[in-house]
Amino acid sequence: MPLYSPAANLLAARTILITGAGDGIARAAALSFAAHGASVILLGRTAAKLEKIYDEIERRGFKRPAILSIDLALATPAQFDQAAQTIGQEFGVLDGLLHNAAETGTLTPVELYRPDMWQRVLQVNLNAAWMLTRACLPLMRKSADASIVFTTSDAGRKGRAYWGAYGVSGFALEGLMQTVADEIAVEGRIRANSLNPGAVRTALRARLYPGEDPQTLPTPEAIMPAYLFLLGPDSRGLNGQRFNAGDYMQK
Repeated sequence: MPLYSPAANLLAARTILITGAGDGIARAAALSFAAHGASVILLGRTAAKLEKIYDEIERRGFKRPAILSIDLALATPAQFDQAAQTIGQEFGVLDGLLHNAAETGTLTPVELYRPDMWQRVLQVNLNAAWMLTRACLPLMRKSADASIVFTTSDAGRKGRAYWGAYGVSGFALEGLMQTVADEIAVEGRIRANSLNPGAVRTALRARLYPGEDPQTLPTPEAIMPAYLFLLGPDSRGLNGQRFNAGDYMQK
């Protein structure tokens, strides 16, 4: 893929919902999307983190964001339906949905994996993504050009020993993306793709690779061109594909 240089107003007049917005890649995406003109909706579990990003977006003079405080590990379909209804009342339409929230679980052999942890990881990483997508699709059909991006990982594209529920949920997310993409392809107004951010300097990465020097990794801000491309109009027509963020970074 060629390097991507987004226009300054790339996301003007767009409303984009971001899950896991309190930290890491999703936090960087919220700030980057707002800087490029979007109205961003910050969804996460910890209200204090979301409020801090909210304040930062306002301080920089960008469009006022919105906050949805939802614990994905406990969320029900009714909660997501209510969230979509609230978005519809406030914004009227949803142009982008970035699934980025993730639970790492533990690096453990499958036979020793705790059932409660397995259920929690799949709930946050997979079930919540399905429930939120399901709830938001009617709003996204009101957009002339809507995009759904599922953040996945290397562990969800090739099976690895001990990665357990995190790896399995990654494979399932890829399948969910492809299924959604195939179902909406005939409509032509919504597209769904997956994006593997690769090795990035985040707290999640540090938990999975405790011996790694984070200073050797790119920051979340460095991989934003890929997210901007997929959530913006320049990726129109691309549906059901798997992307890697590193392909869009300055080398």
